[in-house]
Amino acid sequence: MNPRAACLACLDRQPAATFEAALWIAVEHQPELQPADVLRELDSLQHQVAQGLPAAPAPELGQALLRRLNQLDFHPEDEQPLRPRAALLHQVLRRRRGQPLSLALLALELARRLEIALQGVNFPGHFLLRVPGADHLLDPCSGRRLYTRECRELLLGHLGPSAELNASHLLACDGRAMLQRLSRNLRHLHQGSGDYLAALKDAERVLQLGAPNLHDHLARAELYQLLECPQGERFDLQHAILLCDDPVQRLHLGQRLRLLHDTAALH
Repeated sequence: MNPRAACLACLDRQPAATFEAALWIAVEHQPELQPADVLRELDSLQHQVAQGLPAAPAPELGQALLRRLNQLDFHPEDEQPLRPRAALLHQVLRRRRGQPLSLALLALELARRLEIALQGVNFPGHFLLRVPGADHLLDPCSGRRLYTRECRELLLGHLGPSAELNASHLLACDGRAMLQRLSRNLRHLHQGSGDYLAALKDAERVLQLGAPNLHDHLARAELYQLLECPQGERFDLQHAILLCDDPVQRLHLGQRLRLLHDTAALH
């Protein structure tokens, strides 16, 4: 079974093995990686985390778990520009630095093992966590509680002053949604580092893990353009037009598609 198939098989389990699936994503980029070795490293971290948790019922320890990880030096990646290792979970586990989503995936796996109630929230710009039934969200980078006011400020900082917080921003998400977002992060980081073939693997995975949006097709079209693959670029532009609701953008995409067709016809 190849790494992509192994990733999808993990997500099809009941319950889904989301953390292991994310490790198979890393194997796509580092074939020598053995997920079983990383899971053994996680066993050791689980023991460290459990030793430092307060004496309270496990379902009530969501925030304490995040604070314990903070004490063990798990923090947001401060390296700029960000590199793919901020999103690859085996690197995050070993370096104790990562993007909010990567830190959240680690926390969620530990929570599952320790029977601590915790859910992922696909919040725009900054992945968050929640304890089911709580009136607040949690920042996976620190364990800080975020109430409605803080969530609104976080949203405005990401989307601008015209953004409005709504219930869809606060919904719990499943493993596929988390790994689709992880794949988008990796696509962006690999492209930024100039590794277009690696970014293309991530872009393809995005489309496999859930319904793609307009940006997903445009992002892959850009990669195909960089890799000088007009057939692939044409395919994604055609699908982008079908998903586009903006008449001006549809016109622009149509012109780009015609130009691509004319250029290809010259060869």
